[in-house]
Amino acid sequence: MKVGTKSLLFGVHCFWFHPLTVFIAWVELYGLPNWKECICIFIHDWGYWGCDNMDGVNEGADHPYLAARIAYKYLDNGVGWMTTENSYSAMCLYHSRRTAKVYNVTPSKLCWADKYSIRYDPEIFYLLRANGSGEIKEYRKHADEFGEITLNMSNSKWYWWSRNRMIRKVITTDKTSLYGGSVS
Repeated sequence: MKVGTKSLLFGVHCFWFHPLTVFIAWVELYGLPNWKECICIFIHDWGYWGCDNMDGVNEGADHPYLAARIAYKYLDNGVGWMTTENSYSAMCLYHSRRTAKVYNVTPSKLCWADKYSIRYDPEIFYLLRANGSGEIKEYRKHADEFGEITLNMSNSKWYWWSRNRMIRKVITTDKTSLYGGSVS
């Protein structure tokens, strides 16, 4: 089974837990989402299904497109694809900072709720899922490239480094516009 599929079934992006933490983060950041935003919260990571990796080009990095296509067809009624207007397809597509950067737009509100959701994901449960799916190997490799947390440090230290980094990024980003702030 591929790592993206494992992530959705029982890993970091598991369909039965991750949307709940994103929903809680959304409520804290923006208030209660409307029903279409709830659908976007639930489907935003479905594109990981069948991916060999979590961040690779033409693989995990392109995961937002599936949810964007679904939102375009069923929530936007075929209007607003990849626009900076208030479209649900754009909300799903630009929940990825990488994708937002490619299109030179700021990330969506869903991006910041998604990143902030780690605040509601207990260390032991997060690490159990990340190790079980195997995706932690890719995450740790990327963290090592930052030079702040090396591969020889414990997964627990990595988790707290990553958690604090994400929370700090969300707190310091302007989330008042539709797409939420800087692309970095």
